[in-house]
Amino acid sequence: MHGLENKIESGKKLTSSPCNLCPRMCGTDRTAQTGFCQSSSRLKVARAALHFWEEPCISGSRGSGTIFFSGCTLRCCYCQNYRISSENFGQETSIPRLAEICLELQARGAHNINLVTATQYLDSVLPALDLMKGKLQIPVVYNCSGYERVEVIRELQGYVDIFLPDFKYYSNELARKYSRTRDYFEVAVAAIKAMIDQTGTLVFNEAGIMQKGVIIRHLVLPGARKDSLALLNWISDNLPQDKFILSLMSQYTPVYKSREHQEINRRVTSFEYDSVVKEAIRLGLTNGFIQERSSATEEYTPPFDLEGV
Repeated sequence: MHGLENKIESGKKLTSSPCNLCPRMCGTDRTAQTGFCQSSSRLKVARAALHFWEEPCISGSRGSGTIFFSGCTLRCCYCQNYRISSENFGQETSIPRLAEICLELQARGAHNINLVTATQYLDSVLPALDLMKGKLQIPVVYNCSGYERVEVIRELQGYVDIFLPDFKYYSNELARKYSRTRDYFEVAVAAIKAMIDQTGTLVFNEAGIMQKGVIIRHLVLPGARKDSLALLNWISDNLPQDKFILSLMSQYTPVYKSREHQEINRRVTSFEYDSVVKEAIRLGLTNGFIQERSSATEEYTPPFDLEGV
């Protein structure tokens, strides 16, 4: 692909210098040093490949064109992708190259382009998407922690078709302990509401592959069953059930710094996960997905080997 370098248009609203991209609003000049996200201002990617382990309406039969960005604005102590989220593994990548990667994944048959933890690089990612206008014919998925600024979600209008946020905690005490943020719930609530407002009615193609909408993920944590139940009740009381899909995840595996917290240094029990699923059913939150307990293994963590970069 030639001539892309001459078409880059850089926006001024979202910037990494000083950084205003995530709710921490650290103001770090990332051209000079890294922020909490462990990222400089230079785009960094760890893997770009067809991915078959997302929800069925995202992965489909051909896979999701998943791009894993290095660094993370949340950096949870139990992150299965800690090698990239906290250890910042990856390769510096230019804006034109990111555009090429997306189009290469499309050419390989990807159902969508799945941007995983892209927030800290949005001032580079959006120009890359601008380069592909008229060329990218598949939906763009924004796969994130849920810890997002509403202002940033609004800037994604016209760029993102599907939002795939986590909704991790009802309790900010758990958020503080495991993700070093004191305002996760309030921030995620506002962001997810903005995502739903922006996407509106769920849209699928004839093969059942999502084209527009929101999938809310919740990972059940060991010892935090009551927090999950409270979160489900909040969702039931406050979000329009026909405007999102709920994905309840059982795949928690004790890795990285989770081993420093005795209460989460184990897998989720069948009782813990099943009781959360039963509560979702009781509340009528049945438009969604549950996981097999066999998914709680490190084997489902992608190999971060710079494939496709």
